[in-house]
Amino acid sequence: MAKPVYVLNGPNLNLLGRREPDIYGGKTLADIEADCRGRAVDLGLGIEFRQSNHEGVLVDWIQEASEHGSGVIINPGAYGHTSIALHDAIRAVEPLPVIEVHISNIHAREPFRHRSMIAPAAVGMICGLGPIGYALALEALAARI
Repeated sequence: MAKPVYVLNGPNLNLLGRREPDIYGGKTLADIEADCRGRAVDLGLGIEFRQSNHEGVLVDWIQEASEHGSGVIINPGAYGHTSIALHDAIRAVEPLPVIEVHISNIHAREPFRHRSMIAPAAVGMICGLGPIGYALALEALAARI
């Protein structure tokens, strides 16, 4: 079987379903994982679905994906706006394709959320489409790998 796609989730995404449902909707991270697993099967992909509130753990997983994965989908949460470490980790594993996903439209929110540190290192970004953004990212990676 082909190497799996790593689906990595950053801080506070473990609180989906109860965290600001007016912004993030009612789905839990477990719901999103189930949706991703179903879509991955349809696309003939395996996935490694993970979440951490710790920046260094996410860096470790990006590096792991460079050896054991075929691509990365990352919802970095707030680290997307601040983390040079995640940016550098993604650059370090090129040409592994990385797609950034955000459930909300970061460009329509507070000004500090408008800039992504991840986007310049990623092959693409999907934001503002809700949890379906993960499935769209899986489709984009399937077409690429």
